[in-house]
Amino acid sequence: MKIELTGVTGFVGTNLQAYLNSSNEVLPISARYNSNQTFEIIGNALIHLAGKAHDLKKVINPQEYYEANFELTKQVFDSFLLSKASVFIFISTVKAVADKFEGVLTEDTIPNPKTHYGISKLQAENYILDQKLPEGKRVYILRPCMIHGPGNKGNLNLLYTLVKKGFPWPLGAFENQRSFLSIENLCFVIQELLNRNDITSGIYNVADEHSISTNQLIKLLSKSQNRQPKILSFPKKMISFLAKIGDILNLPLNTERLQKLTESYVVSNDKIINVMGKPFPVSAEEGLIKTFNSFRNGQ
Repeated sequence: MKIELTGVTGFVGTNLQAYLNSSNEVLPISARYNSNQTFEIIGNALIHLAGKAHDLKKVINPQEYYEANFELTKQVFDSFLLSKASVFIFISTVKAVADKFEGVLTEDTIPNPKTHYGISKLQAENYILDQKLPEGKRVYILRPCMIHGPGNKGNLNLLYTLVKKGFPWPLGAFENQRSFLSIENLCFVIQELLNRNDITSGIYNVADEHSISTNQLIKLLSKSQNRQPKILSFPKKMISFLAKIGDILNLPLNTERLQKLTESYVVSNDKIINVMGKPFPVSAEEGLIKTFNSFRNGQ
């Protein structure tokens, strides 16, 4: 199968290209937003990854989100509709539904994003769903949660470094649950969607089979480094007070980072598992251990 792929140089794109190349011909597409442009689609399938990721440093002009995540997606999808390609896969995000969420997020959860990142992704989703789909074409919108794997950057790296340097985890009093997604499981889902025509077009959440607490993450990180986990349970009120001081003094621990490290965000993958009729190849723990081992090996 000839598969055209945008965003091939990113974290997901690099891993996905390597995963699909063994049994397919992957054709990279350079896709950046320019007004009034179209793309020549010559493959059997099109996977759209290109876009503007969530800006943790808050330095991106909001307009860049709407151009990269909404306008560009419109152009790519319109080009797909005019082509002979039969499968379109758009990688959206659970943040198109909610930036914070209590309970278990499903495909039936009514979207209410608050950030430009989430809103722009939701606009792209709605545009795709509003178009009449020609006969013989299948369209999938995937909403992954936090993706990790070799080459991953972000809070997992920070936690790895914390454990590696022997520092104790001071937030043991906070009990949260978060969903993660191994890049291997995401690639597996995409391959299934490409190879099967019995899976109905639509929106699908993608997450590992169960959620994990940050305390469990610290234990897995310690295990990957052959260390004993060091978890301290300071009073929550004291930690929150210190985080507020961090806001004032610009310290590593501030209220925003505390929230990200301790909040819960659980995503259901029941819909995609049920339609595939098979489990993911990698468990949540196995996937995280693979990611942590890649940190150790400098990948």
